Amino acid sequence: MTSEKPGRFPFTRGIHKDMYRQRLWTMRQYSGFTSAEESNKRYKYLLANGVTGLSVAFDLPTQIGYDSDHPMSKGEVGKVGVPISTLENMESLLDGIPLDKVSTSMTINSTAAILLAFYIAVAEKQELSLKQLKGTIQNDILKEYIARGTYIYPPGPSLRIITDIFEFCDSHIPQWNTISISGYHIREAGSSAVQELAFTFANGIAYVQAAVDKGLNPNKFGRRLSFFFNAHNGFLTEIAKFRAARQIWATIMKDRFDVTDEKALKCRFHTQTGGSTLTASQIDNNVVRTTIQALSAVLGSTQSLHTNSRDEALALPTDKSAKLALRTQQIIAHESDIPEYPDPFGGSHVIESMTADLAEEATKIIKTIDGLGGSVSAIEQGYIQNEISRSAYEYQKNIDKKNQIIVGVNDFIDEDTLEPETQSIDHDKIHTQINSIKSFKQQRNNDQVKLQLDSLKLKAQSPDNLMPAIISCVKNTCTLGEISDTLRDIYGEYQDS
Repeated sequence: MTSEKPGRFPFTRGIHKDMYRQRLWTMRQYSGFTSAEESNKRYKYLLANGVTGLSVAFDLPTQIGYDSDHPMSKGEVGKVGVPISTLENMESLLDGIPLDKVSTSMTINSTAAILLAFYIAVAEKQELSLKQLKGTIQNDILKEYIARGTYIYPPGPSLRIITDIFEFCDSHIPQWNTISISGYHIREAGSSAVQELAFTFANGIAYVQAAVDKGLNPNKFGRRLSFFFNAHNGFLTEIAKFRAARQIWATIMKDRFDVTDEKALKCRFHTQTGGSTLTASQIDNNVVRTTIQALSAVLGSTQSLHTNSRDEALALPTDKSAKLALRTQQIIAHESDIPEYPDPFGGSHVIESMTADLAEEATKIIKTIDGLGGSVSAIEQGYIQNEISRSAYEYQKNIDKKNQIIVGVNDFIDEDTLEPETQSIDHDKIHTQINSIKSFKQQRNNDQVKLQLDSLKLKAQSPDNLMPAIISCVKNTCTLGEISDTLRDIYGEYQDS
């Protein structure tokens, strides 16, 4: 039996003494589609059904800094998330939602500073103090170079924007999580569990070092760092992975960065069940997969959880399937008695052994990345991407050879299955969004817009914090695409070799 207690360094058994006895995890359902108005309806539906935190999905143009009316946005507006080009769009998205009471997570990276600026401007219109705001922006650009591809600027300027956000939030939005360092997308790209840990924490080291180099105190900004992990297949492995994650990060912060503040040592994380594990055939099986994965996250003491919907391998989830995914969390929370026991698998020979092995192996990989000059250098050399590709290839080989059974895919296949109802995209609303942006740009004061963008350009060439200038831009009718293009002019665009 491990002698370590929950709530004690290195927090293997949980970051709080009583864990869920004190407070349940935040139940989020990641969503966003077609238009700000339609997404707002979904958020209100989810809140009415018991969601305790919002999680916003943005469409691809918004993620890579293009307005809905830009030629590069054609065919992608409102497809995989909500399109947000203007402050008006953000006001519609959050209409009627009390931002002082609801925690909002925004999965956004390259344009994170702009979306945060929109959020701040909406909160101020609601006459709220920024000190009341609670939420998270993903703001993790390094994993975009590794696994996802929604980057804009090269690593240097990207890290500058990220650390500007750290600095600004520390002074103005003290309860805001300034980054959610993501292993989720690394795992979705094909990494193993141990690689998910190693590559995520190598990126985390790079962010902390960049902030320290800027003169920021890790005992302060470290309190607002958060992580985002995948709950994949392999129930026991995943529980052990979450336990190992806390141990590894606490040790990194203590030994590398001399952190003494207890909260800054704690690895707080959101978990999402594995999107890549969902199958397009026999979609009801996905409910079972998601339940097992959600259980691993809760048994691994996550702070926040999203459960994927049964139909997400086919389309954006319907209201009905999103509610079922939420009910899965609520049943675990209120009917299983699991929340009564912090780290209930702690002391298990299997779990303790797996936790130790994952921590040891991940630490070895981190040392290899250190030897390559750190995460940014390892990305530029292609090391991390190649390691993920190798793992993904091996995993697929095992499926092809039936060494790994995927029910309904390579075994236990049904020939006759009914086509399920799926969420449809309202193309009329997409056209309305595009036309509204064109009209917006014609009707505003474009001389004022130019003055704001010129001021931002000067700030981008100075060492000053960019956030006040970006907030001023969004309050004075500059669009997301225009702000992104202004920074593109200064910083250039990253080209993947």
